Amino acid sequence: MSPILLATILAIFTTMALALWRALKGPTVYDTIVAVNAFGTKTVLLIALITLFTGNHDLIDVALVYALINFIAVIAVLKLIDRHDLAAAEDLADD
Repeated sequence: MSPILLATILAIFTTMALALWRALKGPTVYDTIVAVNAFGTKTVLLIALITLFTGNHDLIDVALVYALINFIAVIAVLKLIDRHDLAAAEDLADD
């Protein structure tokens, strides 16, 4: 394994640990959401590095699906926090 790849993996694990710490200790719910989103993004990067290291190119599809799920989950949680209901339709007449 090349030293650059090892340093990259170590840096990603370090930022994942920091994001996890922020998710657990975040003063507001929005800090927690941003930290969980950053953790998901770093997970996608880690899957891409594993793909590069092992040569198994099928894992790129897994990384893309995980990125989409991470994005949709963050949007859903933000809607839940804003409206307290995921199924509520937005009423534009009240604005």
